Amino acid sequence: MSQSHPDEALGLAVHSLPAPGAAVKSVLTGRLQLLGILLACSLPVLVASFVFYVVRPHGEASFGELINPARPMPEVQALRLDGTATPLQQLKKQWLLVRVDGSACAQECQRQLSVLRQFRLMLGKDMDRVDWVWLVNDHTVVNPQLAANLAHDAATVLRIDPQAVSAWLPVPEGKVVQDFFYVVDPMGNIMMRFPSRMDSAAAAKAKRDMEHVLKASLAWDTAGR
Repeated sequence: MSQSHPDEALGLAVHSLPAPGAAVKSVLTGRLQLLGILLACSLPVLVASFVFYVVRPHGEASFGELINPARPMPEVQALRLDGTATPLQQLKKQWLLVRVDGSACAQECQRQLSVLRQFRLMLGKDMDRVDWVWLVNDHTVVNPQLAANLAHDAATVLRIDPQAVSAWLPVPEGKVVQDFFYVVDPMGNIMMRFPSRMDSAAAAKAKRDMEHVLKASLAWDTAGR
């Protein structure tokens, strides 16, 4: 076995360092990409805020309450009434009007579902951009006649874990989730809520708010599902 002579020079491989300008450019590009992602995620709330506080005619108060920061849709499995598993995120790519209640859904619950259906119809030409959704937050049986009526009226009915509902849909202190209708943007963010008990005057105000948001989102909202 040969041994190197102590006086032999060691062979060294020399690698060139990246130019300082290239490193700075790489960092800058990464930061710009991150900024772009943050802007995309916050766009619905920015648009809604701009419409509510800048575009809105002077003296015209908003009826809906903006949720800021917006809350993204959780990646959970929901169940259709026939037991079929459905990822909640399949609801994306449409604006959503969401109500949450238990499967018993007595008279007041059914009345509010009817209000939600009418509210969507009031949007006229924009209603095809909006789906209405009932999230059932327990595991008992839904009245078959009610389920059939909702299917006929093109409602989406899904069972969802109540803890997932609580994490996604914010409720003010002293209120319960049934006290509100929630508006979800096409990217799955909860961004606004309306009181669920509305008379005709309140419904007109809520409709006006929704129309402002839908109009402002035309530049980035693509065709729905």
